Amino acid sequence: MLFLDEPFEGVDPVSAQTIRGVLERYTASGATVVFSSHVMELVESLCDWVAVMAAGRIRATGTLAEVRGGAASLQEAFLELVGAGGRDAGSDLDWLGGGSR
Repeated sequence: MLFLDEPFEGVDPVSAQTIRGVLERYTASGATVVFSSHVMELVESLCDWVAVMAAGRIRATGTLAEVRGGAASLQEAFLELVGAGGRDAGSDLDWLGGGSR
């Protein structure tokens, strides 16, 4: 079993493809890989079972379909599970607008 924390963070596309191949061969042999990621599209493309954690608590576990529920994507489900689904996407970044326009 491998435990990896954000294994694709800061990795160029060629290295990411190499890592993906290594992980796919490893899991094809019957081994398990547990990894953390904030990129839900990556999780959807690599994982068949997921756990969503927020504030140190597991909010959901299961297959991608189970965790997505009725949501269109894992990203959407994640936002709902952590309580950010109804938040205005830009409201927390208002400071980026600066003072001059």
